Amino acid sequence: MAPQAKPPVARIMDHGKFKFEQQKKEREIRKNQKIINVKEVRLSPGIDDHDFNTKLRNAIKFLEKGDKVKASIRFKGRAITHKEIGQRVLERFAEECKEVATVEQRPKMEGRSMFLMLNPVNEKE
Repeated sequence: MAPQAKPPVARIMDHGKFKFEQQKKEREIRKNQKIINVKEVRLSPGIDDHDFNTKLRNAIKFLEKGDKVKASIRFKGRAITHKEIGQRVLERFAEECKEVATVEQRPKMEGRSMFLMLNPVNEKE
């Protein structure tokens, strides 16, 4: 406990009890953790209003449960030449979700897909 003291001071302890107390603390910490899942909502560049609203409702439901949402657009065929259409869809999606979410990552191209990450808004803020 205090090796620099004169004479050195040590504490005699039960090792089994010490390990048990440590495990109990770790269990308590794990119990209080919030596990955040990432849910994905897939859109398309030419999505219609009704389909868009359905996907939006699902995303809002996920965000209210406390999950992150990844909105993705998969470009097929020649649609990749008009990336701005997909970007507009994702920005509209983020705008519609702004009451319950904050944008973690702006729309970004990755291969033939474009992604947008949304975080749920904390109630504490």
